[in-house]
Amino acid sequence: MEWFKTLLIVLQVISALAVILLVLLQQGKGADMGAAFGSGSSGSLFGASGSANFLSHTTAIFAAIFFVCTLGITWIGNKKEASPGILSGTVAPVAAPAVAPVAPVQDPTKPAVPK
Repeated sequence: MEWFKTLLIVLQVISALAVILLVLLQQGKGADMGAAFGSGSSGSLFGASGSANFLSHTTAIFAAIFFVCTLGITWIGNKKEASPGILSGTVAPVAAPAVAPVAPVQDPTKPAVPK
């Protein structure tokens, strides 16, 4: 899953940069400042209305990719294996250590004391 999260992050960054670039390239509805930067209607690559349609559709596609990647990253980030907490009421049994009982060793210099 880590490679998928990395892929989504890369796609999200690329789509974010593309949206920023495409929004900056588009000409405003009332402002003709785009003509000053070389995107006038007569000399444009896509024609008078073709550039607005192409740029706005491309921006919408990259925005959709951005939102889908954001939702995917959020879904993957929230998918964690949660262990039950202390207050959940389910306590795992603690296993006793596996040690064999050791018989007491009697000192050979002392006589045995009967019980």
